[in-house]
Amino acid sequence: MCLTAAYSIVGQHYWVDRLNPWVVRFGNGFGIRWYGLAYLAGFLLAGSIFSRWARKGRLPIGEEEVTTFTLYAAMGVMIGGRLGYCLFYNLHEVMHHPLEILALWDGGMASHGGIAGLVLAIWLFARRRGVSALVLLDAAAAVGPLGIALGRIANFVNGELWGRPANVPWAVIFPQAPLVNDVEVPRHPSQIYAAGIEGMLLFLIAQWVFGRSSRSGLTTATVLVAYGTGRFIDEFWRQPDVGQPVYWGWMSKGQLLTVPMIVLGVLWLVQLRSSAATRTQV
Repeated sequence: MCLTAAYSIVGQHYWVDRLNPWVVRFGNGFGIRWYGLAYLAGFLLAGSIFSRWARKGRLPIGEEEVTTFTLYAAMGVMIGGRLGYCLFYNLHEVMHHPLEILALWDGGMASHGGIAGLVLAIWLFARRRGVSALVLLDAAAAVGPLGIALGRIANFVNGELWGRPANVPWAVIFPQAPLVNDVEVPRHPSQIYAAGIEGMLLFLIAQWVFGRSSRSGLTTATVLVAYGTGRFIDEFWRQPDVGQPVYWGWMSKGQLLTVPMIVLGVLWLVQLRSSAATRTQV
């Protein structure tokens, strides 16, 4: 890794993201990446937290079932994330080369697809076990932001999903980013912003709600609204993906995809509050 590289623009020095995305590389395109380890670490942390909650009776499953539940969740995130990327961001390429879906080593994961895959996987697990899917969804929503934070940090290490051009003191040069007037310009480290907003801040909010409420669905609904809002906000610092449309001259596809999440979460919260008020009156 190069940790001392700097770039001078108009008298200012900016750090250059030349971090090595490989932990170990065995050959051309084959090895262990920090990105893959980020996913693995996220799933291991989730499994550890689920085990603790199972021992305390916070989950409708025994501790012996936690590993299977975590595997379901992991497969849902991975499959949904890959399919979501192919559907939302790379459909034209996949239609001409369908096997591209399987090229996980080539990158390309969509958080919206990962969330959808996670929901489906948990529903399938709950149905087979005959337990409440909502309680398990709440548990996953309470720990999921940790994985998001780790994934965004890995994006930074990869030098991808860079931000818009900026001249703030903490701006970063991303060599893989498009040139501006044939010059490498400093950009917002939007991956780090996302790790903080979509990741750690959301994790604290979700943990607070999950730890203080026994109402099924409340944590999930809260996370839908909070994640959607956070993602919508930090997309203003992120450079829209190359080749993707910008709607109405300002809204990225990432922002557009968060709108249904926010709407669903708000409607869900309203429904939960309404049902709670009805029970109180009765």
